[in-house]
Amino acid sequence: MGHLKIATAGSVDDGKSTLIGRLLYDTKSLTTDKLKAIEEKSKQRGFDYLDFSLATDGLIAEREQGITIDVAHIYFSTPAKSFIIADSPGHVEYTRNMVTGASNAQASIILVDARNGVVEQTYRHFFINNLLRIKEVIVAVNKMDLVNFSEEKFQTIKNEINYLATKSDFETQKITFIPISALNGDNVVEKSTKMSWYQGETLLHYLENIDTTQINENTKARFPVQTVIRPKTAEYHDFRAYAGKIYGGDFSVGDPILVLPSLTKSTIKNINFFDQEFDTALSGSSVSITLTDDVNVSRGDMIVKIDEIPTISKDLEATICWMDKEPLQNSQKYYLKHGVNDVQAKITQISTILKTDFSGVEENPTALTLNQIGDIQIKVSKPLFFDTYKKHKYNGAFILINPKTNNTVGVGFIK
Repeated sequence: MGHLKIATAGSVDDGKSTLIGRLLYDTKSLTTDKLKAIEEKSKQRGFDYLDFSLATDGLIAEREQGITIDVAHIYFSTPAKSFIIADSPGHVEYTRNMVTGASNAQASIILVDARNGVVEQTYRHFFINNLLRIKEVIVAVNKMDLVNFSEEKFQTIKNEINYLATKSDFETQKITFIPISALNGDNVVEKSTKMSWYQGETLLHYLENIDTTQINENTKARFPVQTVIRPKTAEYHDFRAYAGKIYGGDFSVGDPILVLPSLTKSTIKNINFFDQEFDTALSGSSVSITLTDDVNVSRGDMIVKIDEIPTISKDLEATICWMDKEPLQNSQKYYLKHGVNDVQAKITQISTILKTDFSGVEENPTALTLNQIGDIQIKVSKPLFFDTYKKHKYNGAFILINPKTNNTVGVGFIK
């Protein structure tokens, strides 16, 4: 069984939590006590229907206000696939939560209220999906029951999103449109009988049939070393291996490699996972690697194929989403965490603020405030080995940490 990580996005009251609750209910993924609690709470509120948003909104403030405030992760499975859904808030002031929720997603569901159509937040959600290079985007046009299941209304929204997509530079992104009613279940798990004009799949069927081998990036192999394994026992006295996780491509026994930053050359001798040995390890594999030469390799170093060297530099240009109440300003210093490396960093320039409605940029701002997204330039204390985020998601992303508070204040995407 494969698994799929999904992010949700939508404006306030578009029905994200209700949609997820409906998916859980119709796939019989709700426990008996959870279902009973939903039934009782719905009756207390005088509803003549089950309020499925109660299945996901766990904070007291969320349940009281009927909105999503924090990112919630929901797990459920069908016979075809297992799913992890990040239910993110829709308010503009929670942009940082949207970025966090979508950061590990392989697919995204953007909800649009059929009554309101495409609104400012729809632009923002689409912008974030482009920024994070999410290949599979499903636009779920919700509350079709409140517009009499109008094909014309659905087509208008579809045309607006398709026009918006022409402003994107993400050419391989796939956008799929599905008309639904999350509250009533139309086209969520079961095919609706009220929209005969729609000949496509239900939402669940579409998600089950997404080929995750096609949406996961296949790019240059990167192996950041997390730890050096030296048992120093009588049986393994001279054993030395390097443990970590492979990102992007694959490694095979016999591959000529370079160790960064030293640029030392060697060849892969063995690839192991506990007591198993492999000829090839694919992207996503957590393994230990031994080399034919006794070279100096430490935590934070990176093993790459000899003909796939990343950029090695102290200067970075990046797009950043600012996540702190204290604004980002020129000349401020932070810790930058890139993979397993921590380095000191200084902001040398704030170049632009990006307008999330695709209308352009604001040049030479003096600061970036909470939830703003902009382009910046950074100088770090020692060389990093990185790729652009567009070419390599893992090796092109970083976070900034305030050294005084230890808070994560920004998430960056190297250009």
